[in-house]
Amino acid sequence: MYITDSIIYLGVNDRSVDLFEGQYSVPNGISYNSYLIKDEKCAVMDTVDAHFAAQWLANLEQALAGSSPAYLVVQHMEPDHAGSIDAFARRYPETVIVSSAKAFPMMKGFFGTDYSERRLVVKEGDVLELGAHKLHFVAAPMVHWPEVIVTYESSSKVLFSADGFGKFGALDCDEPWLDEARRYFIGIVGKYGPQVQALLKKAAGLDIACICPLHGPVLKEELGTYLHCYDLWSSYAPEEKGVVIAYTSVYGHTQKAVELLQKELSKAGCTAPVVCFDLARCDMAAAVAAAYRYDRLVLATTTYNADIFPFMKTFIDHLVARNFQNRRLGLIENGSWVPMAAKCMARQLEKCKNLSFAPTVVTIRSALDEKSAAQIAALARELAE
Repeated sequence: MYITDSIIYLGVNDRSVDLFEGQYSVPNGISYNSYLIKDEKCAVMDTVDAHFAAQWLANLEQALAGSSPAYLVVQHMEPDHAGSIDAFARRYPETVIVSSAKAFPMMKGFFGTDYSERRLVVKEGDVLELGAHKLHFVAAPMVHWPEVIVTYESSSKVLFSADGFGKFGALDCDEPWLDEARRYFIGIVGKYGPQVQALLKKAAGLDIACICPLHGPVLKEELGTYLHCYDLWSSYAPEEKGVVIAYTSVYGHTQKAVELLQKELSKAGCTAPVVCFDLARCDMAAAVAAAYRYDRLVLATTTYNADIFPFMKTFIDHLVARNFQNRRLGLIENGSWVPMAAKCMARQLEKCKNLSFAPTVVTIRSALDEKSAAQIAALARELAE
């Protein structure tokens, strides 16, 4: 992958991983990105997962072509990026390790040493001169760990963005950036919208020609599109109009209600996309990402053990944990003797800001009847407005 004549890609593709961070399905794998800046003093930007240390060190040795790295810049201590620090440190014992003050105690936690004899602590505003290249460090706390820094190289106008602007998927898979970048952002960084907004304000003052993230492709064109997406996602604003219907159904009756709602939305004049997720069977992260993408969400589930069905409870937990807000909601509950799912769902969502609920709450007594079908038609009209 070509970046510039003096900035070389060192990363690796991981096609063996099935669950990223132990929970996100990655059918197309993921990349661990690392970069080398060649200059009078060479700097390595981050490492890779420890399982790929040998491959990465071979890539580095080839790129160095007999030179030695003066610096290793560690922007983020999560093991998918920092896992090969110790292997690097043993291979290059003279190299200075550059990172934030909060990163070095984490290194001691992971590797048993904080490299006190060879470290350089940097903070916001510090500049590291390599020769023709200058590294300007920008603090990015809680995007999405507290030690994170990002780095702007001013001569080539390259932003090394840590986990920012990354996506799921290995670099040898051909897929659009948006869907997997959205799922990645909402799942991993979604809780930290205010911190991302703060970083975007800092980035607005930089002349950026290229973004080099720690996952996914290097971004060189239409940078405004990527910045716009991050602004929307981190401010919790919908990307577009549309209705997500997330449901669980034990014996199929709630599913039939969902199917009827789809028809009634069309009858009510809703021309926006309507997307359904069976929460017991779908990729939960994809359902959560869709709820952030569109401006309306319907939750449909059964009363279960005087609460709600477990998959729905998990789904709402994911929304609440990621500061879900600024949406219009509809509720559908099912119960054979004491329907109470709607009340339980509303209570679980109380921590979310700026949610408006459609007036009609659909209550199904075991199976659809004339009354609940009429409620679904009313809910469809309210959501279609």
